[in-house]
Amino acid sequence: MKLFIAALLGLTTISIMAQEKVTPGTDGNKYVPYEQRIGNESIVYFTRNLSAEGLINAYKQVSGRLQGRIGIKLHTGEQHGPNIIPREWVKALIQKELPEASIIETNTYYEGDRYTTEQHRKTLEVNGWTFCPVDIMDEEGTALLPVEGGKWFKEMSVGSHLTNYNSMLALTHFKGHTMGGFGGSNKNIGIGCADGRLGKAWIHTVKGSDEQWSIAEEEFMERMTESAKASIDFFGPRVSYVNVMRNMSVSCDCEGVMAEPVVTPDVGILSSTDILAVDQACIDIIYAMTAEEHHDMVERIETRHGLRQLSYMKELGMGNDRYVIIDLDNGGRRITAAEAAKGLKPFVQK
Repeated sequence: MKLFIAALLGLTTISIMAQEKVTPGTDGNKYVPYEQRIGNESIVYFTRNLSAEGLINAYKQVSGRLQGRIGIKLHTGEQHGPNIIPREWVKALIQKELPEASIIETNTYYEGDRYTTEQHRKTLEVNGWTFCPVDIMDEEGTALLPVEGGKWFKEMSVGSHLTNYNSMLALTHFKGHTMGGFGGSNKNIGIGCADGRLGKAWIHTVKGSDEQWSIAEEEFMERMTESAKASIDFFGPRVSYVNVMRNMSVSCDCEGVMAEPVVTPDVGILSSTDILAVDQACIDIIYAMTAEEHHDMVERIETRHGLRQLSYMKELGMGNDRYVIIDLDNGGRRITAAEAAKGLKPFVQK
């Protein structure tokens, strides 16, 4: 495995920026309150209705820009993973609103239940993702997409089938993440569209290192974000984002049944046409919770320096970190993240 990683990383010379001294940003462990941010505001829609009906309503608010062949970027999870978005919700959304769409995924960089296409398809069957086409985008190779304005990459290697689609819906289970601190739309696209052998290696592993996960903290956040930007730029305005704040373990869905127990309260579903705004709003809701409610999640985010995802998205011009939340449950009233976090019930495993 070590030699295999090294061989892959030797191929990155065409994609990694030529500068000898590229340094990551800082302060990925420091939360910036809303009132200290500047710039324009985007719209984020919010519902507390954690159900298929709520998911469909959140999606409909941001569906207007999607056209042609639509790929739904969804983390379908390891076998029997307890925290993924319920397949019944996704099935209802696809059957009612997206009958011609496909779920799109890529193989994993780590060896497990989704490492090869054959293993991946078995896992999809075990987890019940059998009601619509699921396209494993790197099944037949990779494609290189330019990274405009990146400092780590000139281009990113993605599953070649990504280029077969006209639009993308990022349907994201928002949660913590072992490496990224948190996993929102940025992680779903940045890691999830990168192919399992090249793109993910470029993001995770220092060239020439035999340590697979040798890139961490701010540098990892920046590489992941540049990867996300490559895929988003490919689609232009034809991307929308839905984040589901439910069953939020501090662990990624990649950890399946080994994920840490959920202790953060469920919140609701957010949607936007701005990737930074939707991820930032989720983070702001987490920080607006009581200390008891958010302790574990905030610790995970800050110890991994995950907030650099947000500041780097802003530096790359990927969206706004200021926004207006539209409360779909109360006639479209404008609310704050603090209001969205008010009165949450302790998590109970269903």
